[in-house]
Amino acid sequence: MSLTRAIGLMSGTSMDGVDIAFIETDGEHAIALRAAGFFPYTQEDRALLRSALDDARSLEDRRARPGALAPAEAMVTSRHAEAVERFLAAENIDRATIDLVGFHGQTVLHRPERGLTAQIGDGAGLAEKLKLKVAYDFRAADVLRGGQGAPLVPVFHRALAAAAGFAEPVAIINIGGIANVSFVEADKEPIAFDAGPGNALVDDLMLARTGAAIDRDGVAAAKGKVDEALLSELLAHAFFALEPPKSLDRNDFSGLPVARLGLEDAAATLTAFTAAGIASAFMHLPSQPTLAIICGGGARNPTLMRELSLRLSCRVADADSFGWSADAMEAQAFAYLAVRCVKGLPITFPTTTGAPAPLPGGVLGEPNGR
Repeated sequence: MSLTRAIGLMSGTSMDGVDIAFIETDGEHAIALRAAGFFPYTQEDRALLRSALDDARSLEDRRARPGALAPAEAMVTSRHAEAVERFLAAENIDRATIDLVGFHGQTVLHRPERGLTAQIGDGAGLAEKLKLKVAYDFRAADVLRGGQGAPLVPVFHRALAAAAGFAEPVAIINIGGIANVSFVEADKEPIAFDAGPGNALVDDLMLARTGAAIDRDGVAAAKGKVDEALLSELLAHAFFALEPPKSLDRNDFSGLPVARLGLEDAAATLTAFTAAGIASAFMHLPSQPTLAIICGGGARNPTLMRELSLRLSCRVADADSFGWSADAMEAQAFAYLAVRCVKGLPITFPTTTGAPAPLPGGVLGEPNGR
């Protein structure tokens, strides 16, 4: 069986940098997870991305690049090209052996109810810079057909779970800026949806109050006390009762009323909110999973992992426990999705995005416009 050697690139809603992963796959059942890495954005890069998020709020045309969006797109493209070059050198990988790159870009606006999702990053330009084929713009086709355009990773989660031989249903939970849940059961299409805020709220809190956009290791939250009344108020948000498919924009839960709380109590309350939001997602599943596997930056937060263990009705473990990668999962997924893009295989499904049928997605860019 011939496997495609693919590199996946992901810059998530936490906006901390570029995750990169190398896998070999047929885009279906065969997956060999190889090397992975991370290349952080500078403080200036992150500031530019935050300006781009602000300027994207008024977008009506997903291809428009007003204000900071144009320089941010150039920066994102350049940083991804640099990440690939540094990764190839560090891992001693011959460029000529790479068949394909999957490039997600940076989401700056996600409003599927308006038929609008916008990711910055020039896929064709990246193909030219790297002299490699690049699959990109993975969400737009689904949104155009009335889907949510998110989450995209569940088809990869299904393949990983099948390869691991899980007989009982499992939940694979990615906690980046936003949290999403994939419910995977043998021989069935995955069920998936955004579950609520992930790390974004705590990141924004820490940035505003300390200048560092992370509660590293959940230290601040561990020292604080959850404001239970405020937590109940937050969980009354209409999103949690909404039946899937459903997805979120990074800013959907911004501006929450934690200003009256001290830093540590605010961090504790927002961390508990993330865990409780994920727990509430389980009421939308067809049955209760026997295991919750956590990936994304949230898996590195002991306070959040402890909250999840208290609030979920099943065992909780991080992805690394199964020989997967909590950090590189989404980058690996976009390498996998790139192969499916080239083969015309579906990447979204009625049970994951609400698409009317299983849909292929993505655009293929080649060097020199070929």
